[in-house]
Amino acid sequence: MTTAETRAGALPALADVPVRDLRVAVLGVGMMGADHVARLHSRVSGAQVVAVSDAFAEKAEQVAAGVPGCRVVGDPLAAIADDDVDAVVIATPGQFHEEQVLACIERGTPVLCEKPLTMDAGSSLAVVRAEDEHTARTGRRLVQVGFMRRFDPEYAELKALVDGGGLGEPLVVHCTHRNASVPPYFTSEMMVNDSVVHEVDVARFLLDEEIAAVTVLRPRATRHAVADQSDPLLVLLETTGGRVVDVECFVSTGVGYEVRTEVVGEDGSAMIGLDAGLVRATAGPAGASRSTGIAPDFRQRFGRAYDIELQRWVDAARRGEVDGPGAWDGYAAQAVCAAGVEALHSGQRTVVRMEAR
Repeated sequence: MTTAETRAGALPALADVPVRDLRVAVLGVGMMGADHVARLHSRVSGAQVVAVSDAFAEKAEQVAAGVPGCRVVGDPLAAIADDDVDAVVIATPGQFHEEQVLACIERGTPVLCEKPLTMDAGSSLAVVRAEDEHTARTGRRLVQVGFMRRFDPEYAELKALVDGGGLGEPLVVHCTHRNASVPPYFTSEMMVNDSVVHEVDVARFLLDEEIAAVTVLRPRATRHAVADQSDPLLVLLETTGGRVVDVECFVSTGVGYEVRTEVVGEDGSAMIGLDAGLVRATAGPAGASRSTGIAPDFRQRFGRAYDIELQRWVDAARRGEVDGPGAWDGYAAQAVCAAGVEALHSGQRTVVRMEAR
């Protein structure tokens, strides 16, 4: 029996022993990873952070010091292989994700990997295939990708409304993704790969369809744009079912963090992201208008989504399951973003090249 099969066979015992917490290693404790450590320690039940790993040892020591029983493991692969680790959160830079996720699969360890799953579609597909092989042997999936918007209460409400037929057949989705500012190294390609990628997953989540083609338009750039970059961008996503999703990505607004999504259907429309809950428009009396505040960054806007995501991941891992977007969703997002970057440079509609599921 392989190491992965041994651990895969042992993990269900966690569900049978509820007094034992899921022992988690967090790889990468920058802004996102440190938030996850704090969240697992103080707001998520059933989990204990037992190890952290980061290229900056001083930062790792500082984070570990705030969690009783947590230790620093210098080598992230050693943290994955540690017998005292039941599950792993990966928040390292994207170029390390492939090796680390594959190590988790090889060991049979549940893993929550922040996006991107890997840096390109080809390597993401390799992760999908590695997990498929593990699943064929054990009947269990291991990989969840950190598309946290699926866990946001507003997105969950909108998804339920669409699935329940409350808007009739969905036809068009309008998305807005705005940041107050970005670092000086943030390129137009990063706007697609790091920002629009969330709208790609939202579109697939809400519509239950793959994205077939991408077009990227470059409006006049703001004077606040990073030098020589196009900001904003307008991205058009065409689904396999003939629906269209438009995305305004504007990362240098100077205002705040604004994320809105509106689904327009045959029988009405619904919008989220106004800091006012879901706003629905159907036949009937006109609703009142209102002005609301704007979140300063993504941690405030999606703080509750991260809490729910981590709690559900811990609960599922203890049951030996995955309860969220998986490796295929990570691969699909990378394939669409690759087409998006190609469309950005060519100015032409670009077909998404994906393997059949």
